[in-house]
Amino acid sequence: MVVDLLHWRDVKQSGLVFGSVLLLLFSLTQFSVVSVIAYLALAVLSATISFRVYKSVLQAVQKTDEGHPLKAYLEVEIALSADQISKYVDKTQLYINSTMKELRRLFLVQDLVDSIKFAVLMWLLTYVGALFNGLTLLILGKKTTQIDQYLGLVRTQVNSIMGKIREKVPGAKKKE
Repeated sequence: MVVDLLHWRDVKQSGLVFGSVLLLLFSLTQFSVVSVIAYLALAVLSATISFRVYKSVLQAVQKTDEGHPLKAYLEVEIALSADQISKYVDKTQLYINSTMKELRRLFLVQDLVDSIKFAVLMWLLTYVGALFNGLTLLILGKKTTQIDQYLGLVRTQVNSIMGKIREKVPGAKKKE
């Protein structure tokens, strides 16, 4: 199905999907994530409520008893199985545990140089967060080829500075 969308085999369906994604991305550049989610929920609710009222009025005028117009969708099973939940929980647990161990190592300064790097990264992220929203960062992530050459220069400078710090600070040399 995804391949069909990407190859535009059904132009209407691909246009609808990609147009919706484009509208979502544009909305995220203008509004916060919370606002976009709220607007999307309101739009869906408006459409479904309008459709339900329309069908109810139509049934009353035609004096038919077709029932709830969205009944087929209400009866679709959407529950996750215990195996699916277990699989996702296990993967999430592994990720959370490894993240917690790494954060503990960084915050409790097991390795001074790594903790300083983390502190510098967090400090830089405060400025990045003040300048860009999440969508801008996502777009920048797509332009990796152009950015990688400049990032290489920055890495060289940071490694040079960190090497000088390791030489000067007692106990900062990494154990081999």
